[in-house]
Amino acid sequence: MAVPGMRRAMDAIKKIPTSLPGMLLLEPRVFGDERGFFLESYNEQVMAEVGISERFVQDNHSCSRRNVLRGLHYQIKQAQGKLVRVAEGEILDVAVDLRRSSATFGGWQAVRLSGENKRMLWIPAGLAHGFRVISEKAHVLYKATDYYAPEHERTLAWNDPDLKIDWELDGEPIVSAKDQRGLALRDAETFE
Repeated sequence: MAVPGMRRAMDAIKKIPTSLPGMLLLEPRVFGDERGFFLESYNEQVMAEVGISERFVQDNHSCSRRNVLRGLHYQIKQAQGKLVRVAEGEILDVAVDLRRSSATFGGWQAVRLSGENKRMLWIPAGLAHGFRVISEKAHVLYKATDYYAPEHERTLAWNDPDLKIDWELDGEPIVSAKDQRGLALRDAETFE
């Protein structure tokens, strides 16, 4: 029985499966006219209908310039699921499966997120996450299912030769000292 005022998720958002189990690319419905646009970036009921029922406890916003590469980050305890979107600019968003029980362990997928395409990426706990800025700058917003816990944060090497991630580089990326010390997958802590 439909509840008055409720919409079906398929009316509000398009779910696109990815190559990594549990990770979803989402396209929200955008209402635009000569004034601009409106979209619903988060609705708990709609997300539950597409399979995302986790509770979000923290929102983050980063702004980075062209060729900044952040990641690949994850938390070994207090693992975070992330719902990522770009408000302005464009990024190449990358996730790596760190779940040893997964058929895609060590696999990765990259998608382009931008203020123009308005897509969102759901990255479940157990995956490492990072991105490279393609545009002059990018404002990246993401919701997290657990709080940031620096004592549990780990960094997977963005340039691990065994992973062979295609970051679509156009020159040397700008990488923080912390991210330059990331571990190769063979040496990294992973999930069951």
